[in-house]
Formats: sequence, structure tokens, C-alpha cells
Amino acid sequence: MSEGRDETRMARFAEAVAATAGVALIHRSADPDHHRMVLAYLGDPGGVVEATAALAAEVYEAVDLRRHRGVHPRLGALDVVPFVRGPGCPEAEALAAARSFGERVAARGVPVFFYERSAASRARASLPRIRAGQFEGLAGKLARPEWRPDLGPAAPHPTAGAVVVGVRAPLVRFNVNLDTRDPGPARRIAAAIRASGGGLPHVRALGISLERRGLTQVSINLTRYEVTPIPTVYDRILEGARDEGVATAGSEFIGPVPAEALRGLDARRLDADLAPDQILEFSSTGTGASE
Repeated sequence: MSEGRDETRMARFAEAVAATAGVALIHRSADPDHHRMVLAYLGDPGGVVEATAALAAEVYEAVDLRRHRGVHPRLGALDVVPFVRGPGCPEAEALAAARSFGERVAARGVPVFFYERSAASRARASLPRIRAGQFEGLAGKLARPEWRPDLGPAAPHPTAGAVVVGVRAPLVRFNVNLDTRDPGPARRIAAAIRASGGGLPHVRALGISLERRGLTQVSINLTRYEVTPIPTVYDRILEGARDEGVATAGSEFIGPVPAEALRGLDARRLDADLAPDQILEFSSTGTGASE
């Protein structure tokens, strides 16, 4: 969600999920510089769809993207809805759940893009590609035939923008803070490690400023942590920080973290914040889960 500062709003968002029968809210996190909130919850596919529809109603009432500014890229008030399969949920059920939720949001007049395993084509599967241009560039993007949304109108909702929905594999969202206000080192390190720039395979990375904390951050998504594990990425960031002459200032994991990605990892070495409720077992068959 594109809200990370107003505690009253964020409490309403969490309560909308927690109040849904048969759904367990397992984790919430937010950051005022990112101006973004992440919720993770578990349930059967139907329950997860109902919880996410209730969440969407609250978000669309509260968030006006015309007044939203944060360091994290976004194109929607409810920005991304990934459904992640847990034990016992066939992929067909997860895909149907994602489609069902997309139809309900489109009925509100919000354009919907399906991504990852829900995408209609490889050209539309990548979240960064869909989100390029952000909310401010969305009207022009939707006017191009190749970017007509999968569901909903071919124009942004005036306050809610658009939403990206789909079924994806578990990933690791991991941030490393740098003890400097200068965003240059974080941006150069991110550029060096991201896969799209010839860095590490299956790594997405951004260098951003955390003005409220007086820090900068290398923000990372590991989309295949079994190929490029967390320690490999962390070591490259440490190497880059040394080359830049800056110190690290702690790490953090955002949202659920697959237990498999943490096996053999010493979180103390990373100086990382990791709550017990963030560690989840995933498998190739799974309960519907959304975050």
C-alpha cells in the first residue's frame, strides 16, 4: 500500500484483513521514507480474496496518489498484490484467486495488470517494467495500445492509479542501510549488483535516500534466492561500501522470508532486523497466501 506515515490509516488497513473470517494476519511493516506499507496474511484462496477486497476498499477511501510522495516506486494506492502459494494450494486455485480479485478491483474503475505467473505474455510479466513511469506517467502509458490494462479502464483511476496483481514464487526483500546522507554510493552499489545491469543473477536493486533516518539504502529483491543467496548479495554490498568509503548501518527484511532462504545464514552477521513472524515455510504446492 502507498501509505507509510499515517498510523490511523495503517491500523485500518491491518484491521480490514484481520477482521476477515478464516484469514490470519501474520506480519505488518511500514516505512515513512518509502511511504509504503506491507501486510502478509494467510488463508484459503477464497478467504484471501475477501480479505484483500476489504483491504482495497479501505485503501481506496484513504489514499490519494496525487498527494503521495515517497522514495519507493509505485503506480497504485494499492500498488502490488502478490498471491504466494503455501502448502496445499494448487497453482490453478491461486491463479483463479488472483483473477477474482482483479475483477473486483476493475469493477471499481481501477486498471489491473496481471504479472508474473498470471501475466498474459512474457512482455507483461515483469513488475519493474509494468511500474516504469509510476503513477505520474500512467495516463500516457495506458494510452499506448501495448499497455492497455488486462482488466478495467484504459485510463488511471484519478486517486487510486492502477494495481498489479498476480501469482509469484516466494522472494526475499532485503535492505542494507549505509551511514551517509549522500545517495550516490547506494545508487552506484545498486547499479553494480542488479541483474539488469550485468550484476548478480535474479537481483533487483535500487539506491534510495532515507531522509528521516539520515541514511541511504540499497533496497533489494532476490527473485531466486536459491541461485543468488542472501550472503552473496550482502558480501557484494559490503565490498561496494568499502570501495565507496562508507560504513553499513544495519539491514532489514521486509515481509515474509522463506525459511529455506535463511538456512545456514547468521542474521547477526547481517545486523538484520528479522521478526519470528516473518519466517515462513513455502513449497511448490500450497494454502492461498497474499502479502
